[in-house]
Amino acid sequence: MRISIRRPRRAAVLAALLGTLPALGLIQLPDAAGAARAPGTTDGGSTAATATAAIAAKPYMGWSSWSLESTTAPGVNAAGQGGSLTEAEVIANADIMAAKLKSHGYTYVNIDAGWWMDDKWKTEYDGNGIPKADPTRFPDGIKAVADHVHREGLKLGLYLPVGLEIADYQAGNFPIAGAPSCHTHDIVYPDLRTTNGWDSAYKIDFSNPCAQKFVDSEANRLASWGMDFLKMDGVGPGSVKSGNNYDNTADVAAWSQALKRTGRDIQFVLSWSLDHAHVATWQRYSNGWRIDTDVECYCNSLVTWQNSVVGRWTDVIPWIADAKPGGWNNLDSLDVGVGSMDGITDDERQSYMTLWAIEAAPLYTGDDLTKLDSYGLSLLGNDEVIGVDQAGRPARPLTQNTDQQVWYSRNPDGSLTVALFNLGTAPATVTAPFASLGVSGSATVRDLWAHQGLGAMSGQFSATLPAHGSRLLKIVPSGGSLVSYEAESPSNILTGGAAVTGCSGCSGSQKVGSLGHEGALTFTGVKAAKAGPHTITVVYDDGDTNGRPLTYSANGGPETTIQAPGTGGWNTVGTLTITLPLQAGANTITFTGPDSNTYSPDIDRIML
Repeated sequence: MRISIRRPRRAAVLAALLGTLPALGLIQLPDAAGAARAPGTTDGGSTAATATAAIAAKPYMGWSSWSLESTTAPGVNAAGQGGSLTEAEVIANADIMAAKLKSHGYTYVNIDAGWWMDDKWKTEYDGNGIPKADPTRFPDGIKAVADHVHREGLKLGLYLPVGLEIADYQAGNFPIAGAPSCHTHDIVYPDLRTTNGWDSAYKIDFSNPCAQKFVDSEANRLASWGMDFLKMDGVGPGSVKSGNNYDNTADVAAWSQALKRTGRDIQFVLSWSLDHAHVATWQRYSNGWRIDTDVECYCNSLVTWQNSVVGRWTDVIPWIADAKPGGWNNLDSLDVGVGSMDGITDDERQSYMTLWAIEAAPLYTGDDLTKLDSYGLSLLGNDEVIGVDQAGRPARPLTQNTDQQVWYSRNPDGSLTVALFNLGTAPATVTAPFASLGVSGSATVRDLWAHQGLGAMSGQFSATLPAHGSRLLKIVPSGGSLVSYEAESPSNILTGGAAVTGCSGCSGSQKVGSLGHEGALTFTGVKAAKAGPHTITVVYDDGDTNGRPLTYSANGGPETTIQAPGTGGWNTVGTLTITLPLQAGANTITFTGPDSNTYSPDIDRIML
């Protein structure tokens, strides 16, 4: 099993950059404490409408400035961390995107942290307490940059931290634009409680109507410059924070409402490491949510495999079922375009983009596009792979109990998208068994990275992959697909304590557990074309090291008990095959334990 290593986070970097300078409003980061709220709750009264699905009908594609801002690579940030963020840099990358990537769907040019700070990260605000662009970084202002990217048919994104920045509060008690008698000091709690992932802001009290007025004023100002995208960072519950002070769900709802009222179509994306327990809130009010820490390594490259990238294969699992048009799981920057800067091998670059594509994650590179190499362009510009991402059907693994993994998703035309990964440190063979994918008999296989048809294959597809290597396939069954029956289907019969429960690694993110000890699951309406013995694939999970016994029968007939191997963990599925005599037409198939004292594995689904 792999170990997911935590990456250095933006919190540590920004804290190091800004230190404890009172003018900048950062204080020592405390330990996270307290319990997260229940999904969907806020501590304010905002009633913003559900995020508009049309704005994010597909995962967005583009470029972001943060990866370059974060690196210590020689010559990139000569003026210090974040020094690369300038008007000239943004425009240069926008120009390359327009010339080389726009035709593949890349449109967003996103300016990340620092645009309202000088090269010492001292913040700047206007007379209404709204961040204003640093004149050294952006001598022509944000609107001029937006006008430039809009002329190229691209869109502009901006960044803000959640809350009222302490530096903003300390700079003065500003009148709020469009809100007579409201001032910025009115909108925070009297005890000046801090919030966000760095404790760099005061928590806003949305029970005061002036609070929404301030958010509206910020949204209107940014929209007036031509903003098409807003990333809100340090949001909690998440951003390694929990407890009431770090519950920013009211902020998120207020910003969602304010952005809609600007009259512009503005994507609204939240960061970072959002709490999955609040996914219903993120889905309601935003168009995307960062599920993890920063992908950047904060080192002399943009990323590294072990410290930045590989953890996503594990960390995305609980979120797979949550992505859909209108809101997507954000895996962070896709830094695969410049081999000399990315910090990973070519095989790792391909696997990196393969995971992002099969998870329908936003595809936005953080590379210096002026140095885009030919291999990087072949990755970022592969329209077959991009098509997988834009189809919006996140894949899930067959199992994660080894470093050799098969991930798949089903397409409306009956085909499957299948990715093979070797996450190990040595070459290894990875096999996709067709039966486990619901494919009966043979299938035609296409390699999407190579743009090559591989012909018809029977039973399985195997490939020897280099360390951290991958293949991405389209598999079209030619002998027919297996019919899948979900355990949690309402038509099934659960008795004796058996119950539907969540399962991040299962189809539909649900399974039936508590089988055995009198608990039983009966599938109904299982159809067979003719009477006789039929082979059935059982998809299950079993966290016991030695596995558990499983008892099964058809149509109330004789029971058979077998020992099901452990799958390496609950929420990690495996498969086994059984044979049962079925009658022509509809059948019932029952799973339970061998006696009233023994539990059996949990069942995800069966296929035949």
